[in-house]
Amino acid sequence: MTQDELKKAVAQAALRHVVPDAVIGVGTGSTVDFFIDALAGMRERVRAAVSSSERSTARLRAHGIEVLDLNQVEHLPVYIDGADEIDPGGAMIKGGGGALTREKILAEAAARFVCIVDASKLVALLGAFPLPVEVVPMARELVRRRLRELGGDARLREGFVTDNGNQILDVHGLRIEHPAELEHRLNQVPGVVTVGLFARRGADVALIGGADGVTQRDFD
Repeated sequence: MTQDELKKAVAQAALRHVVPDAVIGVGTGSTVDFFIDALAGMRERVRAAVSSSERSTARLRAHGIEVLDLNQVEHLPVYIDGADEIDPGGAMIKGGGGALTREKILAEAAARFVCIVDASKLVALLGAFPLPVEVVPMARELVRRRLRELGGDARLREGFVTDNGNQILDVHGLRIEHPAELEHRLNQVPGVVTVGLFARRGADVALIGGADGVTQRDFD
Protein backbone atom coordinates (compact mmCIF):
# COMPACT_ATOMS: atom_id res chain seq x y z
CA MET A 1 0.00 0.00 0.00
CA THR A 2 1.14 3.54 -0.67
CA GLN A 3 1.51 6.00 2.19
CA ASP A 4 -1.65 7.80 1.08
CA GLU A 5 -3.54 4.51 1.11
CA LEU A 6 -2.31 3.84 4.66
CA LYS A 7 -3.43 7.32 5.71
CA LYS A 8 -6.86 6.81 4.16
CA ALA A 9 -7.27 3.47 5.92
CA VAL A 10 -6.39 4.85 9.35
CA ALA A 11 -8.57 7.92 8.77
CA GLN A 12 -11.50 5.67 7.96
CA ALA A 13 -10.84 3.60 11.08
CA ALA A 14 -10.94 6.77 13.19
CA LEU A 15 -14.62 7.21 12.39
CA ARG A 16 -15.35 4.48 14.96
CA HIS A 17 -14.10 6.87 17.64
CA VAL A 18 -16.42 9.73 16.67
CA VAL A 19 -18.95 10.25 19.45
CA PRO A 20 -22.44 10.59 17.91
CA ASP A 21 -24.23 13.92 18.26
CA ALA A 22 -21.24 15.52 19.98
CA VAL A 23 -18.73 18.24 19.22
CA ILE A 24 -15.42 16.64 18.26
CA GLY A 25 -11.91 18.02 18.11
CA VAL A 26 -10.17 17.83 14.74
CA GLY A 27 -6.44 18.33 14.20
CA THR A 28 -4.29 19.29 11.25
CA GLY A 29 -2.19 17.53 8.63
CA SER A 30 -2.35 15.25 5.63
CA THR A 31 -3.78 12.27 7.55
CA VAL A 32 -6.36 14.51 9.17
CA ASP A 33 -7.33 15.81 5.72
CA PHE A 34 -8.32 12.25 4.84
CA PHE A 35 -10.21 11.96 8.13
CA ILE A 36 -12.16 15.16 7.43
CA ASP A 37 -13.09 13.85 3.99
CA ALA A 38 -14.25 10.57 5.54
CA LEU A 39 -16.16 12.44 8.24
CA ALA A 40 -18.15 14.22 5.53
CA GLY A 41 -19.89 10.93 4.77
CA MET A 42 -21.44 10.89 8.26
CA ARG A 43 -21.72 14.61 8.96
CA GLU A 44 -25.35 14.22 10.05
CA ARG A 45 -24.04 12.32 13.12
CA VAL A 46 -21.69 15.14 14.14
CA ARG A 47 -23.10 18.12 15.99
CA ALA A 48 -20.07 20.30 15.19
CA ALA A 49 -16.28 20.37 15.32
CA VAL A 50 -13.55 22.42 16.94
CA SER A 51 -10.50 22.75 14.71
CA SER A 52 -6.81 23.26 15.42
CA SER A 53 -6.09 25.33 12.30
CA GLU A 54 -7.53 27.62 9.67
CA ARG A 55 -6.68 24.92 7.10
CA SER A 56 -8.80 22.27 8.80
CA THR A 57 -11.57 24.76 9.52
CA ALA A 58 -11.86 25.58 5.82
CA ARG A 59 -11.95 21.89 4.87
CA LEU A 60 -14.60 21.07 7.48
CA ARG A 61 -16.82 23.93 6.41
CA ALA A 62 -16.43 22.98 2.76
CA HIS A 63 -18.01 19.65 3.69
CA GLY A 64 -20.88 21.36 5.50
CA ILE A 65 -19.61 20.64 9.03
CA GLU A 66 -20.12 23.48 11.51
CA VAL A 67 -16.95 24.69 13.25
CA LEU A 68 -17.19 26.22 16.72
CA ASP A 69 -14.80 28.22 18.85
CA LEU A 70 -13.53 26.15 21.77
CA ASN A 71 -14.86 28.78 24.18
CA GLN A 72 -18.37 27.83 23.06
CA VAL A 73 -17.86 24.16 23.99
CA GLU A 74 -18.25 22.79 27.52
CA HIS A 75 -17.36 19.16 26.74
CA LEU A 76 -15.07 17.75 24.06
CA PRO A 77 -15.26 13.93 24.27
CA VAL A 78 -12.65 13.17 21.64
CA TYR A 79 -9.84 14.86 19.73
CA ILE A 80 -8.52 13.17 16.58
CA ASP A 81 -5.17 14.22 15.16
CA GLY A 82 -1.99 12.88 13.62
CA ALA A 83 1.64 13.01 14.76
CA ASP A 84 5.08 13.42 13.24
CA GLU A 85 6.49 10.83 15.65
CA ILE A 86 4.99 8.68 18.41
CA ASP A 87 6.93 6.58 20.90
CA PRO A 88 5.96 3.36 22.75
CA GLY A 89 4.51 5.34 25.66
CA GLY A 90 2.22 7.53 23.55
CA ALA A 91 4.40 10.64 23.70
CA MET A 92 4.54 12.51 20.40
CA ILE A 93 6.27 15.15 18.37
CA LYS A 94 3.70 17.30 16.57
CA GLY A 95 3.78 20.61 14.77
CA GLY A 96 5.17 19.78 11.35
CA GLY A 97 2.18 21.63 9.94
CA GLY A 98 2.69 24.55 12.30
CA ALA A 99 -0.52 24.20 14.34
CA LEU A 100 1.08 22.89 17.54
CA THR A 101 -0.32 25.50 19.94
CA ARG A 102 -3.94 25.02 19.00
CA GLU A 103 -3.37 21.26 18.80
CA LYS A 104 -2.05 21.24 22.34
CA ILE A 105 -5.01 23.27 23.57
CA LEU A 106 -7.47 20.82 22.03
CA ALA A 107 -5.54 17.83 23.37
CA GLU A 108 -5.77 19.29 26.86
CA ALA A 109 -9.48 20.05 26.47
CA ALA A 110 -10.45 16.61 25.17
CA ALA A 111 -11.43 13.66 27.33
CA ARG A 112 -9.81 11.27 24.85
CA PHE A 113 -7.00 11.84 22.35
CA VAL A 114 -6.96 9.49 19.36
CA CYS A 115 -3.75 9.70 17.34
CA ILE A 116 -3.95 8.53 13.71
CA VAL A 117 -0.67 7.67 11.99
CA ASP A 118 0.89 5.38 9.43
CA ALA A 119 3.47 2.93 10.75
CA SER A 120 6.41 5.07 9.61
CA LYS A 121 5.66 7.47 12.48
CA LEU A 122 6.37 4.86 15.18
CA VAL A 123 9.77 5.39 16.79
CA ALA A 124 11.66 3.97 19.75
CA LEU A 125 13.03 7.41 20.69
CA LEU A 126 11.69 10.84 19.76
CA GLY A 127 13.88 13.39 18.04
CA ALA A 128 14.73 12.26 14.52
CA PHE A 129 11.91 14.53 13.34
CA PRO A 130 12.91 18.14 14.13
CA LEU A 131 11.09 19.39 17.23
CA PRO A 132 8.93 22.45 16.46
CA VAL A 133 8.91 25.25 19.01
CA GLU A 134 6.51 28.18 18.53
CA VAL A 135 8.05 31.43 19.72
CA VAL A 136 7.08 35.07 20.11
CA PRO A 137 9.14 36.78 17.38
CA MET A 138 11.08 39.13 19.70
CA ALA A 139 12.27 36.11 21.74
CA ARG A 140 13.47 34.03 18.78
CA GLU A 141 17.20 34.41 19.36
CA LEU A 142 16.90 34.07 23.13
CA VAL A 143 15.04 30.80 22.71
CA ARG A 144 17.49 29.66 20.05
CA ARG A 145 20.38 30.15 22.51
CA ARG A 146 18.60 28.14 25.19
CA LEU A 147 17.96 25.34 22.74
CA ARG A 148 21.60 25.36 21.68
CA GLU A 149 22.58 24.88 25.34
CA LEU A 150 20.52 21.69 25.29
CA GLY A 151 22.38 20.42 22.24
CA GLY A 152 19.77 21.37 19.66
CA ASP A 153 20.29 23.08 16.32
CA ALA A 154 17.29 25.42 16.15
CA ARG A 155 16.48 26.64 12.65
CA LEU A 156 13.88 29.26 11.81
CA ARG A 157 11.08 27.96 9.61
CA GLU A 158 11.58 30.52 6.88
CA GLY A 159 8.58 32.30 5.40
CA PHE A 160 6.14 30.76 7.87
CA VAL A 161 3.89 32.48 10.40
CA THR A 162 1.56 30.50 12.65
CA ASP A 163 -2.17 31.12 12.85
CA ASN A 164 -1.33 32.91 16.10
CA GLY A 165 1.10 35.33 14.40
CA ASN A 166 4.27 33.71 15.76
CA GLN A 167 7.37 32.01 14.37
CA ILE A 168 8.58 28.42 14.59
CA LEU A 169 12.04 27.12 15.37
CA ASP A 170 12.61 23.55 14.20
CA VAL A 171 15.13 21.89 16.49
CA HIS A 172 17.43 19.28 14.93
CA GLY A 173 19.80 16.89 16.63
CA LEU A 174 17.90 16.04 19.81
CA ARG A 175 17.59 12.55 21.30
CA ILE A 176 14.61 12.89 23.60
CA GLU A 177 14.92 10.25 26.29
CA HIS A 178 12.64 11.99 28.82
CA PRO A 179 10.01 13.82 26.75
CA ALA A 180 7.80 15.00 29.63
CA GLU A 181 10.78 16.53 31.44
CA LEU A 182 12.03 18.30 28.31
CA GLU A 183 8.54 19.56 27.53
CA HIS A 184 8.25 21.09 30.98
CA ARG A 185 11.74 22.62 30.80
CA LEU A 186 11.20 24.26 27.42
CA ASN A 187 7.81 25.61 28.43
CA GLN A 188 9.54 27.64 31.15
CA VAL A 189 11.70 29.60 28.68
CA PRO A 190 10.26 33.11 28.28
CA GLY A 191 9.06 33.62 24.73
CA VAL A 192 8.19 29.98 24.11
CA VAL A 193 4.48 29.76 23.25
CA THR A 194 4.34 26.00 22.84
CA VAL A 195 6.78 23.16 22.30
CA GLY A 196 5.75 20.38 19.94
CA LEU A 197 6.30 17.67 22.54
CA PHE A 198 3.02 16.04 23.54
CA ALA A 199 4.16 13.97 26.50
CA ARG A 200 2.57 15.46 29.61
CA ARG A 201 -0.69 15.02 27.72
CA GLY A 202 0.05 12.26 25.21
CA ALA A 203 -2.23 10.02 23.17
CA ASP A 204 -4.80 7.78 24.82
CA VAL A 205 -5.13 5.65 21.71
CA ALA A 206 -3.06 5.27 18.54
CA LEU A 207 -4.54 3.94 15.32
CA ILE A 208 -1.65 2.73 13.18
CA GLY A 209 -1.93 2.05 9.47
CA GLY A 210 0.43 -0.65 8.24
CA ALA A 211 0.80 -3.24 5.51
CA ASP A 212 -1.46 -5.64 7.43
CA GLY A 213 -4.20 -3.10 8.04
CA VAL A 214 -5.01 -0.78 10.94
CA THR A 215 -4.05 -1.77 14.47
CA GLN A 216 -4.99 -0.06 17.72
CA ARG A 217 -2.62 0.64 20.59
CA ASP A 218 -4.00 1.85 23.92
CA PHE A 219 -1.89 3.80 26.42
CA ASP A 220 -2.40 3.97 30.17
